[in-house]
Amino acid sequence: MTLSSCVVRCNPQDLEAVRKRVEESGVCDIHIVDEKGYIIVTIEGENVKEEIDKLKTLQFLEGVLGAEMVYSYSEDELEALREDLDMQDPVPEILEKDVRAEEIVYNGDLKKKYI
Repeated sequence: MTLSSCVVRCNPQDLEAVRKRVEESGVCDIHIVDEKGYIIVTIEGENVKEEIDKLKTLQFLEGVLGAEMVYSYSEDELEALREDLDMQDPVPEILEKDVRAEEIVYNGDLKKKYI
């Protein structure tokens, strides 16, 4: 499953008509409607392709100036990250040594720092 947040933009004077079209499209859930012409929605899909198809549906609705994905979440990506984390050592080697804090120089990655 994937989940994305999107911003739909329209002219403020068309807001109510566009909001209604977005709602009737059935491809998303509306969360915020801003009087300046912004509609914040979420799109769910079985995969990224399904989400993109739903986003395109929004982009081509009458009165929509633009619809863009802002954030995307994928269960598959999360599972891959969890597997990667499970394969790593829980504590970097440097943290298991008896070293005074003043002697540690942080270079952005404790796993590659050996004293």
